[in-house]
Amino acid sequence: MVSLEPRTGPLGLKLSAHLLRRATFGATRKQIDDFANMTAAQAVAELLQAPEEKAPPPIDPLTGSPWIDPENSVFTAGEGNSGEDELKDVVLGWWLSQMAKSGMSLSEKMAYFLHTHIPLIQSRIQKSAALYYHIELLRFYGLGNFKEFSLKLCLDNAMLRHLDGYLNVVGRPQENYAREFMELYTIGKGPQVSSDDYTNYTELDVQEGAKILSGYGEDTSFRNIDEDTGLAAGVIQGGEWQGDVYVVTSAKKHDESTKTLSERFQNTVIEPAEIVNGKATAEAALGELQQFVDVIFDQEETAKHICRKLYRFFVYYKIDEEVETGIIAPLAETFRDNDYDFVPVLSQLLQSQHFYDVDNAELKDNKIGAIIKSPIELVMGMIKFFQVELPDDQLDYATLLDGGYSNIMKYMSEQGMSFVEPYEVAGYPAYHQFPVFNRNWISANYLAQRYKFIEHLLKKSEDDPNSPLLDIVAYVKDTNNISDPFDPDKLVAELVDYLLPEGVSDERFTYFVNAVLLDNLSVINWQSEWQQYLDSGDDVAVRGQLENLLKAILQSPESQLQ
Repeated sequence: MVSLEPRTGPLGLKLSAHLLRRATFGATRKQIDDFANMTAAQAVAELLQAPEEKAPPPIDPLTGSPWIDPENSVFTAGEGNSGEDELKDVVLGWWLSQMAKSGMSLSEKMAYFLHTHIPLIQSRIQKSAALYYHIELLRFYGLGNFKEFSLKLCLDNAMLRHLDGYLNVVGRPQENYAREFMELYTIGKGPQVSSDDYTNYTELDVQEGAKILSGYGEDTSFRNIDEDTGLAAGVIQGGEWQGDVYVVTSAKKHDESTKTLSERFQNTVIEPAEIVNGKATAEAALGELQQFVDVIFDQEETAKHICRKLYRFFVYYKIDEEVETGIIAPLAETFRDNDYDFVPVLSQLLQSQHFYDVDNAELKDNKIGAIIKSPIELVMGMIKFFQVELPDDQLDYATLLDGGYSNIMKYMSEQGMSFVEPYEVAGYPAYHQFPVFNRNWISANYLAQRYKFIEHLLKKSEDDPNSPLLDIVAYVKDTNNISDPFDPDKLVAELVDYLLPEGVSDERFTYFVNAVLLDNLSVINWQSEWQQYLDSGDDVAVRGQLENLLKAILQSPESQLQ
């Protein structure tokens, strides 16, 4: 029987690695060892600590300074800066840098979860600053309140552009955002019971929702700062800047009519609290938006929809009746009871016996090693585990892209993931496309590119000398990574134990040791070659064998799983 009861006792190596693969973008051996000594409660409490410091904004390589200054509400992109397309690439590289630098915290992984749940197609966004503030909104609410995040999302400059919200004005409703807000982002579609009824909402709710969401526009000066987040937000159309203050006398392009939602929302009536000269005041328009969010989040199905997405992201893509009743329903209750704060739900799920596969003895429904890694998890996981050096977004801004992050985005794209550029508004198919879900990451071509990635990581390209490079000899030499490089069995066992979610058969293990690492020669021969390397510094004899071993392990089917 599935159980959300917490797992007790130290995690041990296997479960520690499992937790960190799912909850972070990768961990070193030492970090896995440290968490192995913790209980699930201790480990999850550690992961739920938000970063103490806010990451400084990205730097324009052309000028050597930020073009976005959130602290002082300054946006200086223009003459003298790189072009907007180049700056958007810098923003994406900057976000990857935050992932690479992220420690043992769920914060960055949850920001990525929000991106997969509420995807943005960056090529639709004209301004690099809008892309930056959108990513910062994800990062701000990754361990925050999902209901509040959903409200702020409605006024996000990037989202207003992405789904045409800036075109939604009284008399000319644009329904794109209202539709996706309900269908994808909040309550979700239920079974379609008629041409205009999706169980959880109806076409009438889309139409009325579009009226509620009308009259908001982009602030391309990025001076309108939300007081809760400190991030730039959109504005009510029709106002004007008077110095540093945006003044709105009335919401001129907002639909001031009375909106009545369907029986799916208890026929709730939403209307402006105050109308002056025939138009809603700014406060009244914003009040309608708050009421709309409130009524959606008052429905039980909203919490369930988000908890299903969390479950598929962190645990497994299949949700049967037992999981729906024993996992999703109580998680949703926790979510609602805590006014949609993420932390209590994540704490309950990631401590549970179900997450660690100890709520039953069945092997056919194991959750460990049951999710195919996304390209970003595969690439980042290897880079972080092997401590591959990447440019720092603040110190190495001149080579931020040329020095590594453009390569990472290229590797991900080759594996089927164009970063922040899904080809449909629903996002990357692996996170939403029933019934295949994460199996979308695998095709003959994508799998070949996954296998090629480790070869890219091991060999410096003549065409691209700044590509990320893993020195496997130096890694193995460090006894913090491999306890005894002279012992082939220990060397292989430690790599397998830390890199693969499940152990391998004795036959496979023997193959890795004898056929791959030793090349069918004796243990003494390996020990002699390793000693010769230590004495002379000449690593030719051992490098090829270690690279072949690493490729054999990382190109195995198990390595694609987490």
